[in-house]
Amino acid sequence: MRPIHSHTGHDWSAFTPSLACVLLSALPVAISPVAGFAADGATPGRASFVNDVMPVLTKAGCNSGSCHAKAGIGQNGFRLSVLGFEPAEDYEHIVKEARGRRISVAAPDESLLLRKASASVTHGGGRRLDRSSPEYAAIRRWIEQGATPPSADDASVVAIDVEPAAATVAKGATPRLKVTAKFTDGGSRDVTPLAVYETNDAARVEVDPDGTVHVQQVAGRATVMIRYQGIVNVASFDVPSGPPSPMPAPRTFIDELVFENLAALGIPASPECSDGVFLRRVSLDVTGALPTAETAAEFLVSSAPDKRERLVETLLASPAYADFFANKWTALLKNRRDDSSDLLSNFAFHSWIRDSLLANKPYDAFVRELIGATGTVVSSPPVAWYKRVKDPKEQIEDVAQLFLGVRMQCAQCHHHPFERWSQDDYYGMAAFFSQVGRKPSSVRNEDQIFHKRGLAGFTNPRSSSPVRPVALGGSPPAITPDEDPRLVLADWMASPSNPFFARVLVNRYWKHFFGRGLVEPEDDMRDTNPPSNPRLLAALADHFVASKFDLKDLVRTITRSRAYQAADGIEGNEGDVQNFSRAYARRLTAEVLLDSIDRVAESSTSFANLPAGTRAVSLPDNSYNASSPFLKAFGRPASLSVCECERSQSSSLTQSLFMINAGDIKAKLSSAGGRAARYARETRPDSEKIHELSLAALSREPTMQELLVAQAYLAEAGVGKGAEAARKERFEDLIWAIMNTKEFVFNH
Repeated sequence: MRPIHSHTGHDWSAFTPSLACVLLSALPVAISPVAGFAADGATPGRASFVNDVMPVLTKAGCNSGSCHAKAGIGQNGFRLSVLGFEPAEDYEHIVKEARGRRISVAAPDESLLLRKASASVTHGGGRRLDRSSPEYAAIRRWIEQGATPPSADDASVVAIDVEPAAATVAKGATPRLKVTAKFTDGGSRDVTPLAVYETNDAARVEVDPDGTVHVQQVAGRATVMIRYQGIVNVASFDVPSGPPSPMPAPRTFIDELVFENLAALGIPASPECSDGVFLRRVSLDVTGALPTAETAAEFLVSSAPDKRERLVETLLASPAYADFFANKWTALLKNRRDDSSDLLSNFAFHSWIRDSLLANKPYDAFVRELIGATGTVVSSPPVAWYKRVKDPKEQIEDVAQLFLGVRMQCAQCHHHPFERWSQDDYYGMAAFFSQVGRKPSSVRNEDQIFHKRGLAGFTNPRSSSPVRPVALGGSPPAITPDEDPRLVLADWMASPSNPFFARVLVNRYWKHFFGRGLVEPEDDMRDTNPPSNPRLLAALADHFVASKFDLKDLVRTITRSRAYQAADGIEGNEGDVQNFSRAYARRLTAEVLLDSIDRVAESSTSFANLPAGTRAVSLPDNSYNASSPFLKAFGRPASLSVCECERSQSSSLTQSLFMINAGDIKAKLSSAGGRAARYARETRPDSEKIHELSLAALSREPTMQELLVAQAYLAEAGVGKGAEAARKERFEDLIWAIMNTKEFVFNH
């Protein structure tokens, strides 16, 4: 059991389930005596393997994924279940395996289990228990009493209470958590020393193994996850920057809740951004396209008080809106081309997604048509999803993560480490897809999807018991053999009382427009990963349900808020990265950046099997990444997963070199039909061209300094017909320089 420092600052809220299963509790520390813990506090008279022994092993890290619960093999011949979720199996491994050599009832202190843990003999994990600690005494007492196995009479934990559950704390404070476990027999127990603690933001709070919280010097909100015997809870801490700050007048309910939160944290709100910044920001966010120079000029001179609202309506009504968001959903729904025969299904699926967005199909209807799709891709394009996602287990994992914000992968093998979901929950959800049938259609490599009549169910491989369809946190619905269970699932998902469906969608869209979700990652909506503004998330979800799942209305609601229209950081909020007090700059996605370069250079990019002039955001699938070094370099996703994290938004040296010196960029700039060539031929004043270029690329007029510098540089090329080639090169340089500014590459 390898010792690792307990508060490394890792963000457990950002762990993917696959990593969580491996890294979970990889932060054990040797347990030393802790005041207030009584070794016999749980079960006077008889020590309990489940309630007295397993919590100690979990706290010490013995059954973490990096130690003796390593997937399938354990460590050095000794294997335990992850976090003690299978106590009966653990008892067999500890007491009966290896001819019982790990336990000595006659001489408890000579038990290999205790000698290894206390480092009395060589142990690769070092000392995990102090011989004078109550934890050591608890295990010793259990051995001394005969190392009894788990019993049906043992009370089990049903909940843990944490004090304080929420608190506002000053910088430098050191509050201590108290954790109380409640049992099925009505009893309770202080388990503070045996609970496992994790902070989601070590920059704001750190936490010791005994539950002492150390508040750092960074303002904001942080949470501590507390885990005991598979039950989890959280404690939230608000760290104010200073006294409450005055706030601007709110425009929408979003502003009311954002500003209320900022005021409580003492973080000032930035003023509204300029018209030029808003025009560029909202155009890129809604349509993935830069506004034209003409649009920018008209918008900047308009004095209409509602011009921002009217702009949003114009963008939402444009086909470019559907193109852009279809690009987002196509990647998430794995519209991947693995073979040339996939062409039909790829194009049909993409068109269905785009047309649904263009018609503003309600989100619940969109999801219902996808999940309940039957027929062929010709008659029912959403059937294409079942081509990429064939296994019922993969289907429910994708549906849960994408539409419910629940990552179920870990629960396939064991109780979810950060959630309340068990194996039965996993297979109960998978059972909704157990009656999906397939048969070959008249189109090569395309199946016909149908509902197989019969009673839906799945078999839990560990217990070999049948599991009927059951929604998360619900009761098994009555489903007749003639009913398609998938439609029952869709009905439950779209119910106004569903705690997941609307929340994950509004959080996903919030991140799209702000660069950060109210919950991060945006599709990990577990109880132990609370939102930075819980009331705002709830209000957005309620509004979305009340609008009858209107996606355009959601976009309209977000973009009209002052929070969305905020300017860059000001004194007092520059360090805020979670409370939306200011605008957060976001690098343009691969497709949007390529389209923006084409628009400013007045060039185009050719894509196979698509009409000339097709935008990169309109590409139907992932296959174009291979033929476009630009899209690959800037992180266009390969549609392998439903996680938006597959899209890389980090900067790299390759990207910088591409923008500075790539042959593709040079060709666009030097094209005979491009903007530079046109400007070189035109006789109008250079000042007009510079103004137009600034409007086209940055949606603003050039500053006086920019104008003078650009004019002087162009003047060096001379005038007349003989100077046209030199002037073209100068215009190429000017466009190239603008393209390589942060102002161009980022949405801000």
